[in-house]
Amino acid sequence: MKQITSLTCLLLILLAAYWSFRALTPSYTNNRSLPEASFSTDRAMAHVEKMAKAPHGVGFKAHAAVRQYIVSELEQLGLETSLQEGYTAGDWANLSKATNILARIKGSGSGKALLLLSHYDSSPHSSLGASDAASGVATILESVRAFLSEKKTPRNDIIILITDAEELGLNGADLFVSQHAWAKEVGLVLNFEARGSGGPSYMLIETNGGNGKLIDEFSKADPEFPVANSLAYSIYKMLPNDTDLTVFREDGDIQGFNFAFIDDHYDYHTARDTPERLDVNTLAHQGSYLMPLLRHFSNVDLDRLKSQDDYIYFNVPFFRLVSYPFAWIWPMWGLAALLFMVLLIHGFRRNALQTKGVFSGFLPALLALVINGLIGFYSWSVLKWAYPEYEDMLHGFTYNGHTYIAAFVLLSVAVCFWVYRKFKKIGTPNLLVAPIFIWFLLCAVVSVYLRGASFFIVPLFALLASFLVVLNQKHPSPYLLVFLALPAIWIYAPFIKMFPVGLGLKMMIAATLFTSLLFLLLLPIFGYFKHMGRLASIGLLLFLGFMVGAHLNSGFSQENAKPSSLLYVLDADKNTAQWATYEHELSDWTAQYLGADKTVPQQLADKTISSKYAAGFTYVVSAPAKTIAAPKIETTMDTLIGNERLLEICISPQRTVNRLEVFSNDIPITTASVNNIPLSPYYLEHRKRGKLVTHYISDNTPTELRLRFPKDSVLELTLYEASNDLLNNPLFSVPPRPENSIPMPFVLNDAILVTKKARFE
Repeated sequence: MKQITSLTCLLLILLAAYWSFRALTPSYTNNRSLPEASFSTDRAMAHVEKMAKAPHGVGFKAHAAVRQYIVSELEQLGLETSLQEGYTAGDWANLSKATNILARIKGSGSGKALLLLSHYDSSPHSSLGASDAASGVATILESVRAFLSEKKTPRNDIIILITDAEELGLNGADLFVSQHAWAKEVGLVLNFEARGSGGPSYMLIETNGGNGKLIDEFSKADPEFPVANSLAYSIYKMLPNDTDLTVFREDGDIQGFNFAFIDDHYDYHTARDTPERLDVNTLAHQGSYLMPLLRHFSNVDLDRLKSQDDYIYFNVPFFRLVSYPFAWIWPMWGLAALLFMVLLIHGFRRNALQTKGVFSGFLPALLALVINGLIGFYSWSVLKWAYPEYEDMLHGFTYNGHTYIAAFVLLSVAVCFWVYRKFKKIGTPNLLVAPIFIWFLLCAVVSVYLRGASFFIVPLFALLASFLVVLNQKHPSPYLLVFLALPAIWIYAPFIKMFPVGLGLKMMIAATLFTSLLFLLLLPIFGYFKHMGRLASIGLLLFLGFMVGAHLNSGFSQENAKPSSLLYVLDADKNTAQWATYEHELSDWTAQYLGADKTVPQQLADKTISSKYAAGFTYVVSAPAKTIAAPKIETTMDTLIGNERLLEICISPQRTVNRLEVFSNDIPITTASVNNIPLSPYYLEHRKRGKLVTHYISDNTPTELRLRFPKDSVLELTLYEASNDLLNNPLFSVPPRPENSIPMPFVLNDAILVTKKARFE
């Protein structure tokens, strides 16, 4: 292949890869002046700005203000609103008082209703909640406004449900599904969520049966920018899902669609989840889903969406969503296998293939996969060793994470070129057999264990077509080969980024392996390149350049602030106190309190207040004991019923608090309830680290426990009572954080934590 042709092919491949990302989302343009019946990103963003002014988790000052704003906006649209209020504990024993917001648009029919869903509470303690999930609420408000402006009566009722306490354990959804009369009327849910502040919004299905009819109707609605694939669907069904929609599926057998974006993951649940950092293209993408789906599903029979059949589906540029039944999986695999065998026979008959060359071709393919797999597997560990401060980004995705992804993708490409340059003499036809065989094996494995990924066979058909061209032409057209490579590029390029972005840089191995596998699919093109060594060198130099760029941006700044944590922990029984932190590398702000005398905690490390990533205190140091009122513990009932003891305990805060966590010793607890809400027997049997219940407290409500356990057992409780007022409590003089620091998310922070034990002989 001539040098100019090689360069042109590389540019075309890069353009195709770019388009695989570019085609995922709409481009924002100023659209405040759009027609009334159109979704306006600007109008939606105005809602986000109103709701995301301050942290508004349950029990926080701004919580009620955000609720009132949503109610007023719905009423301005002419909708009658109502509030549903009550306690739930969910599946995780996280008790909270939730206040859901409801409204309803009446339809002309009598069938099931369409439900639009998002939540309005932000994550405690410091998140502004612009993306998670003011963006979802804003998408619904703006879409409903546009829909109502058409002045058309839908066939189905449309229920608008903005839940509360989602961040605490899906409590608002649990309250609605278990206690509201409307729940039995719901036929389909459209849920809008976020796990970052940018990037494409992924569609994920929640269903107890098959997805066939849901995919059919989704395709008929024809959203312009569908980002969905059945690989994510299959993985999602195997994971412990945790969105409001999960409650509808598990407890109400109500199916639906999740729409969530996951990029810029470092903003998730932080003080930087602000309107300014919410990507307007992403908000536009959410609107591009809801408007066509709202129009479509408000007028179809929602009673007929149940299905036992599953579909394979994936999105590609121009074709949008492609789908076909699971029943096609093995016939397609068999057809591809038959074509492969025919091409092998044809190749040997034409002397285009040689036995030794074919077997030798497996060596570079396996070497590339093994080397890049090892690079990806150890990359995050090496980065944390080189930059210990990355440990303090509990998301596992750093501010320069995209640069790292680009760097390791380039290194993977360099490794592939470096390996294959050693085997050029084998010839491209012989070299192609191994990639085809590896992809056949991969397709067979996923067809058995991860059936949703069976669309992997589609680019394999394109590779077989390239194999046919290579076998029959000594000098095949490189542009034809690039054309045949488009399915592989368009389908797989987004996966290279998706896994480390969504699951953290610990999943860099997915990026390096997908890069290697994609390289194998492009081998019909690269196999004819004369200067693989140069390309390997260029890839290595670019890798080093991106690593230098990542290093220069590895520090923290006002824009990309370091997560920091500080707590004051008072042992009320011993009247001793400690400063504590979750930081691995102390910020200057934290080091004011935890300096050279800091130690690794022992007592609090094994049983401490819970956090999303099971993080425990990293360092503690002695602190002066302050006069802080401990919770009051009263026994209101203590009696024997047969061989069991029934104990009722009331725990009342003596100061303004936000959270109470109760642990017990290792005794069997037969039944338990908190504030008259029973905890599930399954939870009581499988609870971890002795945790009994977490109460997210509103209005300083007492915690009332009712426990039954064997009469010969001695109950010991450990209480952790927390208030998020360390920075404004008059007993302390903690200075404000510097501009290059933010409260660490997912853990208790900026808090006064009081511990107290109680023993019931």
